[in-house]
Amino acid sequence: QVQLVESGGGLVQAGGSLRLSCAASGRTFRSLSMGWFRQAPGKEREFVARVNSGGVSTYYTDSVKVRFTISRDNAKNTVYLQMNSLKPEDTAVYYCAVGSWDGRSLRADYWGKGTLVTVSS
Repeated sequence: QVQLVESGGGLVQAGGSLRLSCAASGRTFRSLSMGWFRQAPGKEREFVARVNSGGVSTYYTDSVKVRFTISRDNAKNTVYLQMNSLKPEDTAVYYCAVGSWDGRSLRADYWGKGTLVTVSS
């Protein structure tokens, strides 16, 4: 049974930092891309960041470039999202995903249940 479990969310003041983690179990994902999506209240879920299978190639949505960094540890089957200079508009439930990259977004085969990030002004 495949499981993706996110952790690291919480409440932080604007300008602060958080590090999200997503631990995958049930199979190895070395050949797949891993990434993060988010869904803000009243909005559709949007793509945030992706890292390729080797952990070298990354891609970010424009609103988080420079501020967020995605990485992965294949030995631990884990993907991370380091979020710096957080803004109130980053407030959302953040979801971990694993799947294939289509050039603009991650086509997820597996999803986590999400972790809430709240940024206060």
